Amino acid sequence: MSKELTYHIEGLGDLRAKMTTVWEMVCKDIKAGAVEVVLRRPSDKRSLSQNRKLWPMLSDVAQQQQLVIDGEPQWAEPEDWKDVFTNALRKHQRIAKGIDGGIVMLGMRTSRMRKQEFSDLIELIYAYGAGNGIQWSEKALAAYEQMREAA
Repeated sequence: MSKELTYHIEGLGDLRAKMTTVWEMVCKDIKAGAVEVVLRRPSDKRSLSQNRKLWPMLSDVAQQQQLVIDGEPQWAEPEDWKDVFTNALRKHQRIAKGIDGGIVMLGMRTSRMRKQEFSDLIELIYAYGAGNGIQWSEKALAAYEQMREAA
């Protein structure tokens, strides 16, 4: 077997059929060498389609809205907007004292977010966009369609 296969077992109703398929595949492929069978719960980590959607959305916001930075409206990078949105999602800002004075806002790491948290983040960005006239790009809309089809 040259590739990895994953079977999702949703309940007892499809257990026998899927286990039979796995058994048949192992019996067939064991002739070519050792086979590894792994049993685990499905991941609750954010999906690749969610991640593909985030960056085009952040880029759209960054191109169409300014942030007030140091008291002045400025064009900011998508990464800066990510910090703004993740802090808004958390509803609690973590602030650290800078090494040379000043303050540093500590953002939330999207790489550690679960699917639901990531969905909440995307919804927050949509809500912001709706309230601020953001026009979503073709790339952001295409990522949305892919994510919707995968659901």
